[in-house]
Amino acid sequence: MTSSKDTAFNPDATDALRARAGEYLEGSTGATGVRVAIVCARFNGAITTRLLEGALGALAESGVDRRDISIGWVPGAFEIPLMALAYADGDRPFDTVITLGAVIRGDTGHYEIVAGECARGVQDVQLSTRVPVIFGVLTVNTVDQALERSAPGETNKGREAALGALEMVSVLRQGSLASS
Repeated sequence: MTSSKDTAFNPDATDALRARAGEYLEGSTGATGVRVAIVCARFNGAITTRLLEGALGALAESGVDRRDISIGWVPGAFEIPLMALAYADGDRPFDTVITLGAVIRGDTGHYEIVAGECARGVQDVQLSTRVPVIFGVLTVNTVDQALERSAPGETNKGREAALGALEMVSVLRQGSLASS
């Protein structure tokens, strides 16, 4: 996951970095037994469906059983944080929550309010519950940008969000961070 080749993480650097620390935690995307919730906004539903397809594909490839996946639909991006909280803080909390939506800039201030409050709410849920909540909500200027970021394939942002979710679960279960 990166915005350009120039900013990509260099995996060859890990050995040298690992040698300089007492504990070096790095997640993986193998995920047997991980319970995953996906909150998906209906607004701009053609885009969010494509993101959901990407996320589900990545989860399947990573070994997540379909019975361990719950998909919850909400009206729009503004409603995503509440559903994410319900998944993360329920009687049987999920290991991770993936949030998917698409906020496309228009002629009014709606974009700034919805995108900003959605991001803040998702972050609040993550910090208050200690459950990884991954922000897979597109915040773009044009429909073409949304279509590009939700296209099938390796760069689908729903796919990237799912892989990020699994990596966060993995890293939080390691070393000094692991539950007793």
